[in-house]
Amino acid sequence: MQERILIIEDDEAILKLLRRGLVFEGYQVDTTLDGQTGLNMARDEHPDLIILDWMLPGMDGLEVCRRLRAAGSVPILMLTAKDTIQDRVQGLDAGADDYLVKPFELDELLARVRALLRRTQPDRAQVLSFADLSLDTGSRQATRNGRLISLTAKEYDLLELFLRHPRQVLTREMIFDRVWGYDFGGESNVLDVYIRYLRQKLEIEGEMRLLHTVRGVGYVLREMP
Repeated sequence: MQERILIIEDDEAILKLLRRGLVFEGYQVDTTLDGQTGLNMARDEHPDLIILDWMLPGMDGLEVCRRLRAAGSVPILMLTAKDTIQDRVQGLDAGADDYLVKPFELDELLARVRALLRRTQPDRAQVLSFADLSLDTGSRQATRNGRLISLTAKEYDLLELFLRHPRQVLTREMIFDRVWGYDFGGESNVLDVYIRYLRQKLEIEGEMRLLHTVRGVGYVLREMP
């Protein structure tokens, strides 16, 4: 099941950036431009995390934060141009779990989102599925059409990345960064080797290929070439 994130932000350019980045990371995203609507959506939709701007029309983010915190424990990442120590203290005292100042780097925001979700939902496991392929993130077991597939740690990490981004072409650089944590450089064939290992295990009984090469770019998980 996808984790659901609610963004309450009145700057439409920032809202578009956040939505695109979070959807690409595999999250389900809801958005709104004002505080009262955001508060209502939080109560109705039960998001797993809320990204909340401080300066909002009508009810400001600080008041939204206080009301959300009074009603429950949903993680709140406050996003604002207010950058003094007193502003940070005020935001955290209102109930925010984290505080990020604009302008910000999207990668840092995504890292903070992941950290908040890990901290607040440490035991949450997911079953990621595509076609007849499934991966249980709790047991770290993969199955295809009910057949258990034994994976090494790196094979698991690679398959999980593809299952979190189905039908999206992933560049070699992105895969290296997410799975190995650094750039191997253009000459390394380690990714191609691991893709070959995965294909062998996923197709051992003649199943349809799901991991496809996009020449000159990277790889994609999809039904057809």
